[in-house]
Amino acid sequence: MTREVGLYLFVGSGTFTPVRTLISHCHPVLLAGLALAGAPAHAERNEPLTILITAPRLAEDPLQASAAYTRVDETDLQQARQGLQLDESLSRVPGVLFRNRYNFAQNLRLSIRGFGARAPFGVRGIRLLVDGFPETLPDGQSQVDGIDLESVSRVAVIRGPASALYGNAAGGVLQVETLEPPEVPYGELRASAGSEGFWRLGVRAGGVRDDWGAQLSAWRLGYEGYREQSRTRKDMLNAKLRHDLDEHRSLTAVLTALDQPLGQDPGGLTLAEVRADRRQAAPNALALDAGQAVRQQRLGLTYRDTASLPGALSARLFLTRRDFRQQLPFPGPSLIGFERDFYGAGLDYRGDTRLGQRALRYTLGLESARQRDDRERYRVDAEGNQTGQIQDAVETATETGLYGQAELAFGARTDLTLGARYDRVHFRIDDRFTADATASGRRDYDEMSYSLGLGFQAQPAHRFYASIGSSFETPSFTEFYDPTRPEQGFDPTLDPQQALNLELGAKGVFGASARYELALFQVRTRDEIVQVATDPDRFANAARTRRDGLEAGLEYQLSGHWSLSGAYTWGRYRFREFVDASGADLRGKALPGLPTHSLFAELAWRGPNGAYAVLDGLAHSRVHADNANQVEVPGYAVFNLRAGVRRSSGTMDIETFVGVNNLADRKYFSNLRINAAGGRYYEPAPERNFHAGVRVRF
Repeated sequence: MTREVGLYLFVGSGTFTPVRTLISHCHPVLLAGLALAGAPAHAERNEPLTILITAPRLAEDPLQASAAYTRVDETDLQQARQGLQLDESLSRVPGVLFRNRYNFAQNLRLSIRGFGARAPFGVRGIRLLVDGFPETLPDGQSQVDGIDLESVSRVAVIRGPASALYGNAAGGVLQVETLEPPEVPYGELRASAGSEGFWRLGVRAGGVRDDWGAQLSAWRLGYEGYREQSRTRKDMLNAKLRHDLDEHRSLTAVLTALDQPLGQDPGGLTLAEVRADRRQAAPNALALDAGQAVRQQRLGLTYRDTASLPGALSARLFLTRRDFRQQLPFPGPSLIGFERDFYGAGLDYRGDTRLGQRALRYTLGLESARQRDDRERYRVDAEGNQTGQIQDAVETATETGLYGQAELAFGARTDLTLGARYDRVHFRIDDRFTADATASGRRDYDEMSYSLGLGFQAQPAHRFYASIGSSFETPSFTEFYDPTRPEQGFDPTLDPQQALNLELGAKGVFGASARYELALFQVRTRDEIVQVATDPDRFANAARTRRDGLEAGLEYQLSGHWSLSGAYTWGRYRFREFVDASGADLRGKALPGLPTHSLFAELAWRGPNGAYAVLDGLAHSRVHADNANQVEVPGYAVFNLRAGVRRSSGTMDIETFVGVNNLADRKYFSNLRINAAGGRYYEPAPERNFHAGVRVRF
């Protein structure tokens, strides 16, 4: 039985070298990685180390889990991708919806089973882990801009009740794994370019020598963008260094650094502006030069031990620093900046035992994280001049969680999984701006989550399961109070929204050619946190909602070289009880931004000589852009094509590739700004566009 564990802890603060400096000086690290190529390999392997994805915090075969989760591997994640955002490869996962690929100032928006769709920017309601280290803050917000897309090797998307054991997230979990040091050492140069001024240059290297292993990825990206005011510049570094202390113990250090000095925001357009010129930016976005600049560094340390105790123990330490400044695309209280320290600690233990005559697998864990934001906000006039400060505060959130899960076998075919988690989340705002600290406040939450699953192995290749679980989502700092009016103070009445998840599922394989997954779900929430319609900067617990859906996924090997895969989601997302501040009863209205039908399909050919071609399509039905469902946005279907060829010559591999996005030149919207003021809901997506690249691997 394979086991693993994890721990998180703060390691102090200090200064970090900007990423552009790290990349410009990374050649010694690259040479060190290339030097490993002369070392004897312990085993012949062309793939990175296999990382077991922990679905309900137990390492197991995805087909044997009583949970809905989908795993995407390196070929689908990397092959001929443009690599602008994570959604390019994860739209194949049922139940998952992405928005906002082309706005690098607002971050990618992600929702799972309808949770996260209301987020004005970034990710809400989803737990995000990268190499075991959290990208989700204690207040529940996440950013994906710090993920190195060039070195992602595997992603697991966990949906439904199984996600209850991960803490402050109602929708699901994304577990991202980056490349491990490979037994066969290598060095690699990458270059790609394309439409709208897109280009990227990067290096990768790695290998193992004696008890040491290293993996490095570094790149620089430039993109002018489809619309005005859409330029971005981005540098990224991701490095791993692993030391095997002995056969059963290892220590791994991870450094990830992001430097995005430019990420412009074109803002949302009205429908009339879209019809006049879909490439234009909102007038205020141009006048104010809207956008963001961000630097982020994360240092993490992981220790794994499978010998000191009967089971497996692991420890992880991490510290994340983030410096951020953003000009929003409107005059007024729209210039924001903060310095963030985010650090944490945690411990997992996994083992096997017996309960009478029955086999029992279990996990016990403790984790804690702390977030400290030193935040400021300023007013600007229509020309972008600062006219005064309106916020100066320190925001602190601390989350501590204790969890356990056990899987008990009843005979050869039936098993029961039971899990529980306790979380204590503490929020505190220290207002340094108002004379009497009106906006200061604090709130503590004590939350219990549980999950219960019953699995039945009908045949060795087919599994059926039923599960139930609870989850919660706390308010974030931006929802506790309106910083534009600090005199209104901190709102201590906001409660976490609660969700009850029910799920029935089936998964399995037919012979060696087909793999399927199917899930029916129902999620009921209470105290859903929503914007107050008459005052969009204020939030309230104002609604009960219901989410019903069907998720289906299929992978089918048509022949030796042809494969077909697809994912379909049907969802009905409705307000059950909701009277907005204007007195309108929105009972039965659809939650905005969520399509009823979503379909992904892919046809791929991969020849024996290294050539490949992949055609995929993504379709969404119509959605509404506002709570009252008065603004309807039509659905769309988009097709993309990727092709390439890989050739080997001695110790060198050369891969060239080309891609065409939006093959049919469809006019659609890559993002909707939900409940936007002035009807500025729309962010148009690029029409047909191209990219091409080359990869040289030694």
